[in-house]
Amino acid sequence: MMALLPEQTVSKRGRIVLLARLRAFLRNQMPKGLYARALIIIITPMVLLQSVLTFVFLERHWELVTKRLSTATVQSISALVDVYDSYPQDANYDTLTRIADEALGMRVQIVPDSDLPAARSKPFFDLLDRTLSDEMRRRIGLPFWIDTVGQSNFVDIRIKLEDGAVMHVLARRSQTYASNSQIFLFWMLGTSLVLLTVAILFLRNQIKPVVRLSEAAESFGKGRPVPPDFRPRGAREVRQAAVAFLEMRDRIERHVEQRTTMLAGVSHDLRTILTRFRLELALLKESPEVNAMREDVDEMQAMLEDYLAFAKGDSGEETSTTNVGDLLAEVRQNALAAPQNAGKTVNLKLPSKKLTVPLKRNAFKRAVGNLVNNAARYAETIQITARKRDGSLYILVEDDGPGIPEEEREQVFRPFYRVDDARNQDSGSTGTGLGLAIARDIARLHGGDIKLDDSKLGGLKVEIRVPV
Repeated sequence: MMALLPEQTVSKRGRIVLLARLRAFLRNQMPKGLYARALIIIITPMVLLQSVLTFVFLERHWELVTKRLSTATVQSISALVDVYDSYPQDANYDTLTRIADEALGMRVQIVPDSDLPAARSKPFFDLLDRTLSDEMRRRIGLPFWIDTVGQSNFVDIRIKLEDGAVMHVLARRSQTYASNSQIFLFWMLGTSLVLLTVAILFLRNQIKPVVRLSEAAESFGKGRPVPPDFRPRGAREVRQAAVAFLEMRDRIERHVEQRTTMLAGVSHDLRTILTRFRLELALLKESPEVNAMREDVDEMQAMLEDYLAFAKGDSGEETSTTNVGDLLAEVRQNALAAPQNAGKTVNLKLPSKKLTVPLKRNAFKRAVGNLVNNAARYAETIQITARKRDGSLYILVEDDGPGIPEEEREQVFRPFYRVDDARNQDSGSTGTGLGLAIARDIARLHGGDIKLDDSKLGGLKVEIRVPV
């Protein structure tokens, strides 16, 4: 095979880049909704097919009628030329102009010893110009000049006669050209409106079940109950998808219920044992060994609560309308009241307008509390910020601590993951390595997520985003 020259390679790459940009532009301009896309898929081929058929039919009709009208007009002009040649004694050409005006509906003027105007470029739509010129050459055979676009209501025709004079003829455009473009436009607009109306009425009923299914799935994904009036509707495929969704929901709810029941039993049994340990320790005399055992029991109790919270995921709580400002104020107060956070600063920044959104209040409070407590272990200043933007609630927890390396920011959400750097989640006597994992599970339970980034305070910024 022949190798491409450098110029050809560059040209080929340029075409590829141009095509890629064109595809990206068209993709961005296309509607994103199923309703609009379905309308385009249905309407566009119909309108294009109808346009082509209508244009071809009307174009042939106009061309035939225009040819016949132009032929008749040229025949009339030829007759006027014959009259001019047959009656040279009519010095003022009164008979000629009267015949042209009364019998043929044309305005005629004879200009002795004159020349034709300079030739001009042909019009873009030259059906009339081409047809009229062909007839003039075939029937009259004299030099001529025509203007089919200069005046909207008349066609200007000038003929160089044999004696040097110029016959100037003004014929009405309707005598030479059949222009029915308004019929074409009315036909296209009318039929397109009918097609569009039928398509809208049909598609609205077909898309509505898909929208309802999407809303039900989104509601279930956010931990909210599926609308009670939701049931399979619409086309067969949509009904099958709705039935599959309801069956999936029932399986998930049964699984969650079984897991909740099991965790409740395990929690009860383990708490009973720990309570028995505490009672037995209370009966013993005070000693360093007893105090150490009591601290171990407290640590076991805290670890048990974390493990159960992580396994349960707080999925049993119902969603309720929550004042985010009050919730964050409670989180801040609890953080400041903790003995290990003595001397630390926790700032709270809220929007001026009251922020009320549907949340699983206790679960969300636990998620934010875990983030604040995690920040308080390694930082002296923590800032909590809340805002609502683009249909989502954003909670930012920033600190001035050592932060987390960028390559480990996704790994820290894994349960029991240990950071090898200065910011070790499991440092201290009560760390279990589940704080961030529990917080992300709760955020995803609300249909959102958690993202880590650098803070303007110099440490870590944790962003919780929840759609509302």
